[in-house]
Amino acid sequence: NDDQVLAVHEALDQLAAEDPKKAEFVKLRFFAGFTLEEAAHALDVPEGTAKRWWTYSRAWLFRAISADPR
Repeated sequence: NDDQVLAVHEALDQLAAEDPKKAEFVKLRFFAGFTLEEAAHALDVPEGTAKRWWTYSRAWLFRAISADPR
């Protein structure tokens, strides 16, 4: 629904303010449909780093969205 889309957008903006590379990685994975390997290559980071970013970012976004009172 619209509230959920807005919450995701706002959470991504917050993540981008904290760590722009991780936010870009999430956008590539979630919105562009890149695989983990493709996103790692696009951002020129090792796959191990990309896996850690994905794990961290998903948890960070889940926490941010869960805390949103919408």
